[in-house]
Amino acid sequence: MWRIFPAESIQKGRKLACATARRSYNHQQKTKAQYFTSALCSIATGKDKGTASEPAFIKAELNLGKSRLQEKSSIKHDRLESWNINFSDAKNAYQSKSMSELVRALLVYKLCGINKLVDYNIELATCTQKIFGQKIFKILMKSTFYGQFVAGENENEIKPMTDKLHKYGVGAILDYAVEEDISEEEAKDLEMSSCVSTSNQSQTGTVDHKFKAHREFGDRRRKVVSARTYFYKDEAKCDDNMKMFMKCIDAASITTSGFAAIKLTALGRPQFLLQFSDALIRARSLFDKLSIKDVDILEKGFDIDRFRKKAKKLGIPMSRDKSQEWFTWMDVDESGFVDLLDWDQLISSNKKFSEIFVVPNPQTGEMESLLNDMSDEEDAQMRRMLKRMDTLALRAQNQGVRLMVDAEQTYFQPAISRIVIEMMRRFNKKRPVIFNTYQCYLKESFNHATVDLALAKKENFYFGCKLVRGAYMEQERERANTLGYEDPIQPSYEATSQNYRKCQDLLLNYIKSTNKANMMVASHNEDSVKYAMQRMHELGISAESKSVFFGQLLGMCDHVTYPLGQAGHSVFKYVPFGPVREVMPYLSRRAQENRGMLVGAQREQKMLQREIARRVFRSSAS
Repeated sequence: MWRIFPAESIQKGRKLACATARRSYNHQQKTKAQYFTSALCSIATGKDKGTASEPAFIKAELNLGKSRLQEKSSIKHDRLESWNINFSDAKNAYQSKSMSELVRALLVYKLCGINKLVDYNIELATCTQKIFGQKIFKILMKSTFYGQFVAGENENEIKPMTDKLHKYGVGAILDYAVEEDISEEEAKDLEMSSCVSTSNQSQTGTVDHKFKAHREFGDRRRKVVSARTYFYKDEAKCDDNMKMFMKCIDAASITTSGFAAIKLTALGRPQFLLQFSDALIRARSLFDKLSIKDVDILEKGFDIDRFRKKAKKLGIPMSRDKSQEWFTWMDVDESGFVDLLDWDQLISSNKKFSEIFVVPNPQTGEMESLLNDMSDEEDAQMRRMLKRMDTLALRAQNQGVRLMVDAEQTYFQPAISRIVIEMMRRFNKKRPVIFNTYQCYLKESFNHATVDLALAKKENFYFGCKLVRGAYMEQERERANTLGYEDPIQPSYEATSQNYRKCQDLLLNYIKSTNKANMMVASHNEDSVKYAMQRMHELGISAESKSVFFGQLLGMCDHVTYPLGQAGHSVFKYVPFGPVREVMPYLSRRAQENRGMLVGAQREQKMLQREIARRVFRSSAS
C-alpha cells in the first residue's frame, strides 16, 4: 500500500511517488500517484493548504497519511530534544549570552592561546596591580578572566548569575574559589609537617613508601591545573573551611536537586588519610593472597578450607580452633565464604582509631592494627575530621542538597573513598545525599565502582557517583616513576575514554534495574556526554527522572551545557566565587586548562566567532 514519508525525506518522496505513477496502468492509479507526489512535497515543505479538486478517495488517504506523518514528526522531535542534541548550533548554545559576553569569551580564549601570557600569568597580574593600582586591576580582571570564569565576590553578587542559569535550565554548584597564594617552599613545609606523626617526627605511620610524604612532591599544586589544593595549617583553619562549605550547601538549597562539592583534605590533617590508605591497601593485599585467583572482582574470596590452606602456605602459625575463630570473625554475613564486601567492612567501635582496623599478622599469628603510631592528639584530630564531614553531610541531608566529595591523589584516595562509602551507609537511606568521585583515568576505578555498587545493593542504600576523567595525571605518573611503584594511570587517552564508557554503562544499568542511584557525568568531552544520552535513550531512562546529571565549569563548554538544559536534562555549572585578588590561583589554572584543551577550545572559538558574525550581520540587515 502507500508509504508515509518523514518530513525531511522530500526527494525520496518524489522518487517513490513517481515510480509508483509509472507502474500505474489505469487513470485512477495515475491520478492517485500524481496527487500523492504533489501532496507529499507540499507536506514536507510545510506548504500544504489543501486542494479543491482532490477526489474523495485521494483526500481521505492524504488526510490519513498527513496525520500519521505529523504524529511521527512529533515523536521524532521529542527524541531529538531529549537525547540527540546538536552541540554545533551556535545560535541555540549562546542565546543566553549578550554580545559583550560573547566578545569577552572570545577574547579570553584567544589570550589563553598565548603561551607566554599563560606561563607568566601570576607575575603579569602582580605587575599590573603595582602599575595601575588595585581599582583599575579589578576592572580589567572583571572585564576579562574574572568575568568569564567567576560569578562574583560574595553570595549576593553571584545571585544574578545563578538566576540567569536557572532561567535557561541550568543549576549551580557553588564553589568558594579562594586559595592561599603561598610559595612552593611554604607548601612543602606545610605538607611535610602535616603528614608526619607528632609522636615520631621522622615517620608518617605508614609502611608502603607510596603512602609516605616526600618533600619533592610536597607541593601538591605542581602540574595540576583543574583541581584546588588545600594545605593543613591548624584545626581552626579546617573549621573555617567547614563553615564555608556549609554556606555553599545553604545557597544550593534554594534550587531543587542542588549540589555542593567538598574536599576531605580541607577538613583535617592529611596524615590520617595516608595512614588509613596504607592500611586499606595492605589489607586488600592480604585478601588477594588468600582469595581465588583469575575471577571477577566480586567473585574473589575464600572459604574456611582455602583459608587454612593459604594461611599455612603463607606461614601463618595457627591451630584449627584459631583458624575457625579468625574465619568466623571475617565472615560478616555468615555465608561460609568471605568475599570482598565482608573483608572491607569497618568494625564499628568506640575505641581509638588505631585499635579499630585489625587483620591477622602472617608472622606472629596474632591480630594487629594496621593503624599504628598514633598519639592521643592525632586520634582526636582524626575524629574531628570525621566529625566535620558528618556535620556537612547532616546539613546537606536537612537542606535537601546532594554533597559531592571530590577525588584527590591516589595516596589519599583509598581512605577518602572508604570514608565516603561509610557516609553513604548513614545518609543515603532515603535518597542519594552523599556522592563519591571516580577518576576514570585510574586503572582500578571500574573495579572500585563495581565493589561499591555491590555493597550499596547488598545493604540497600542509595548510591551517588560523580564520574570524571581525573586531574592529577602528570603528577601521579612522575611520582610513581620516581618512587618506583606501578603507574596507576591508564596507558592512553583512548583507554581512559573506554573506561569512562564502561563506568557509565555500569552506573546506567544499575539505575535502570534498581532506580536507587544517581550519576553525575562531570565532563567537557562531547563524546562522553553524547554516549550517556544515547545509553539513557536505549535503556529508557528519561531526562525527567533526575537520576543522571551533567556538569561543566562556568565560562567553559557553554555549547554543551545550555543545549542540555534546554532539552530538559539536569545540568549544572560549577560556579566559583570570591574576591578578585584571592581567586587568582584559580584563574591561573583556568587559563592553563584552556590552553591544554586546544581542540575543544578552538572549536568553541569558531562557534563564538560564528555567533558574533551572525548577530552583526543581522543587526546590519535590520
